[in-house]
Amino acid sequence: MAESAQPTKERAKEFFILGLTADGKQFRPSDWAERLCGVMSCFRPEGSGGPNAHLQYSPLVRPTVVNNTKAVVVSHELREVEPMAYHFVVNFAKDNGLQLVDACFLPMPGDR
Repeated sequence: MAESAQPTKERAKEFFILGLTADGKQFRPSDWAERLCGVMSCFRPEGSGGPNAHLQYSPLVRPTVVNNTKAVVVSHELREVEPMAYHFVVNFAKDNGLQLVDACFLPMPGDR
């Protein structure tokens, strides 16, 4: 049989919580992304810890900036590691009227 000509639709592995409300206003306090990521720092894939893991953000929930707007990148893998933490993050965004965008974070060339 011939293979389908339609490409398979691959789901984004991450989503962004943008620091903008549904009506486009900037979310406050200004350090909300760092606070949220700090709370989520203990949720990480097995083996990604190390002796200083408690001093680092989780690779599954990390702060960033998108178009000069604070944001948090959340990996869908968080749902498998700890479903309640995943629902906490999603509900934080919904409760505060923040924009959620399915996407994947691509590092800049030279970033490692």
